[in-house]
Amino acid sequence: MAKMPETTFADLSLADKTSVKKSNLEARRFSDVSTCSFSSACFTGSSDEDEASPKDITQRNSNGSSDFCVKNIGKAGFGRREIEIAEQEMPGIMTLRKRAMEDKPLKNANIVGCTHVNAQTAVLIETLQKLGASVRWAACNIYSTQNAVAAALAEAGVPIYAWRGETEEEFWWCLDKCIHSEGWQPNMILDDGGDATHLMLKKYPDYFKSIKGIVEESLTGVHRLYQMSKAGKLTVPAINVNDSVTKNKFDTYYTCRDSILDSLKRTTDIMFGGKQVVVCGYGDVGKGCAQALRGQGCIVYITEVDPICALQAAMDGYRVVRLPEVIRNVDVVVTATGNKNVVTRDHMNRMKNGCIVCNMGHSCSEIDVSSLHTPELIWERVRSQVDHIIWPDGKMIILLAEGRLVNLSCSTISSFVVSVASSTQALALIELYSAPGRYKSDVYLLPKKMDEYVASLHLATFDAHLTELTDAQAKFLGLSKAGPFKANYYRY
Repeated sequence: MAKMPETTFADLSLADKTSVKKSNLEARRFSDVSTCSFSSACFTGSSDEDEASPKDITQRNSNGSSDFCVKNIGKAGFGRREIEIAEQEMPGIMTLRKRAMEDKPLKNANIVGCTHVNAQTAVLIETLQKLGASVRWAACNIYSTQNAVAAALAEAGVPIYAWRGETEEEFWWCLDKCIHSEGWQPNMILDDGGDATHLMLKKYPDYFKSIKGIVEESLTGVHRLYQMSKAGKLTVPAINVNDSVTKNKFDTYYTCRDSILDSLKRTTDIMFGGKQVVVCGYGDVGKGCAQALRGQGCIVYITEVDPICALQAAMDGYRVVRLPEVIRNVDVVVTATGNKNVVTRDHMNRMKNGCIVCNMGHSCSEIDVSSLHTPELIWERVRSQVDHIIWPDGKMIILLAEGRLVNLSCSTISSFVVSVASSTQALALIELYSAPGRYKSDVYLLPKKMDEYVASLHLATFDAHLTELTDAQAKFLGLSKAGPFKANYYRY
């Protein structure tokens, strides 16, 4: 019997194509249950996201305390093992803990923290406690919390209010519970995004008068601090650790270089070879992402507003383009600017079917996600943190983590490079707390000497041996043999 010729989609009439697309949409609607059930086995989340809010449930740790709010205190044992694994890969912060715990440089410091809540952050939190601080902690991102780690901290007596999948209302409730607690008042802030600083200024301005210093980790939060300083509203000293050398050149660059690939693989099972990718922004985050993606065989384009960064990208061998020039053809869009509305609805309307869209910058406003919540578009949750957005003609794009930080929402991050950032944060807190009067109400960078000290804490891991200057060499360069070895204006 003769074999019937196969009919391709291209051979169909317009009416038939429309019918097929509608059938596919209906099939997608009803396949949601089966595809979501798979996500329960994925790292990127679990199927319990729609259960009752933890804030409506009273839990107690083994000591009887209920001053916390986490997903499930029963997972504390698993979270403790996660923290112990992280400690093995965080030599800098563990060495700092060992060296300073007897002196208790943070004694009587009441620190309110608003950062990502994961195993690496837990090592920092417990280090601050061992250095004498009292802490209360909330998550700065509603999708990046490791629930078991939060449970382990709660079991250890840390007043922590964080769980994965908080609503916006729950996010602000958690942060409020950390700032405002009977018999406890913060005098230091460790922020990642500026939300703790913002809420305290807005709702508890009297508390702000007792603040001795703010340590801010993110680009977004740093921008807020500089704006406050310029407007004369910053009444306390702040240290910008985002632009410290050790945070900027190590945590930002190396973490993003590793985690962009992990995030995309875990969520989409993508094969990178030959894919066309546009990375929006060529700062340290963008540089790390671009290098990693090109190393996997991707064709990488860069968008930039800064001519210096654009020239760096061009001389590194990337094509520097405007987003509209490539948006119809790229397979992946990665934002890494710290700005807002970098990817707009108009851009997404013109993307190809199956284009993956994700954000690696701190700000959750880089992708205009709100413009996608319109009646004509269908949202399909296919895995935790993975949504298909379907247009009326059947075209679909894949949005990761609803436009929030994809690496902290959908993958793991390197404990070692987080050790660098955590050491920087701890030293910044110690510097501001132990030196009242040294800093005015402004935004400062971490002193160069401290940057070098953080780097030195991590060298032993690589069996790296520093060369020492001779007296003659130090005199020739006009330096102290103990450092600092570079001027503050030096760009590494």
